[in-house]
Amino acid sequence: MPISISEPSIEPPRQRNAGAGGQCEAIKAALKREAEALGFDAVRVTSPDALGAAGDRLMAFLAQQRHGDMAWMEATAGRRRDPSALWPKVRSIIMLGASYAPAHDPLEAVARKDRGAISVYAQGRDYHDILKGKLKRLAVGLERAGSCEAKVFVDTAPLMEKPLAAAAGIGWQGKHTNLVSRGHGSWLFLGAILTDALLAPDPPELDHCGSCRRCLDICPTDAFPQPYQLDARRCIAYLTIEYKGHIAPEFRAPIGNRIFGCDDCLAVCPWNKFAAAARETRFAARAETDNPPLAELLVLDDARFRKRYAGTPLRRTGRDRFLRNVLIGAGNSRDTNLLERITPLLADASPLVRAMAVWALKRLADGGTVAAARSRHIARENDGAVRAEWHLEPHA
Repeated sequence: MPISISEPSIEPPRQRNAGAGGQCEAIKAALKREAEALGFDAVRVTSPDALGAAGDRLMAFLAQQRHGDMAWMEATAGRRRDPSALWPKVRSIIMLGASYAPAHDPLEAVARKDRGAISVYAQGRDYHDILKGKLKRLAVGLERAGSCEAKVFVDTAPLMEKPLAAAAGIGWQGKHTNLVSRGHGSWLFLGAILTDALLAPDPPELDHCGSCRRCLDICPTDAFPQPYQLDARRCIAYLTIEYKGHIAPEFRAPIGNRIFGCDDCLAVCPWNKFAAAARETRFAARAETDNPPLAELLVLDDARFRKRYAGTPLRRTGRDRFLRNVLIGAGNSRDTNLLERITPLLADASPLVRAMAVWALKRLADGGTVAAARSRHIARENDGAVRAEWHLEPHA
């Protein structure tokens, strides 16, 4: 009978002939079988001290302020660079990957200017919830089989998942700083189980990027100062998801119609050719329904936004930031039919929305229309950033 970590069949110590090492190997083998049965596409083990120079690279990234306004990264840096600081009892780290590879080319959505391009990872259900449930099942089985403790994490704790996944051999961090796998390309969600069980670590993966720089060259905002370095302040994913303020004019045209995240650097990775479409249907990206017409999105109030995107990653931005992004997409669409949806947003309650409505109006309307709208709205505008938008040169 095969060993199952969900219903453990490991014999108690007094009945075992194998030593502790044999038991740990059996637990590890059973863990991998159970993980694959739950839909994980990669499972490997590393040690808490395997981060190597990744911690130093993190500190350099923070010292250069490349994390933007993600203050939580700086506040948790000590725990990020040392998993033992996160949980002192940890002896092994199990890294797991689940493919979310799309069945279509994500860059097709970027070419359809009348639609909003949503990052592939956000087109299905929220991966945090899906992976955490599976990880908890694995952790419970591991605790029973190994008489140990285990804690699960899915991008919700100060843990450097990508360097740990590389140390475990799931893949390597490419020049775009994301994890690349020979079998799954750039399309892996990562989860981690920290345990006080001592499991044999797997060897790390080598870097197979070679001289390729497709991911660097395609970036619309030049967010990579050098290969293997990211300046988040210029990254469209950061600007459209994490950043809470008014997006600087220099980035608006390059953002195009990307209203939540950006897949460009991921989508051009040549290793994607080996990636089969994701097995987990809840991750499924549907090019037609999940890259919706901008006209539909411009009329969303808070209630309709919450209803439409309940249970998805998009809800985390809130309606106002999302509409800020949609208006940038509208301004880049060159579709004057959108003006009837943009004009009411000049009086929206949110300054984020009003400011980008002004910008989109200037991109699509003629000078007389813009001047008339300015005279109607600027006298009662009390937000400095929105007033500044009215005074910027058209198409800036």
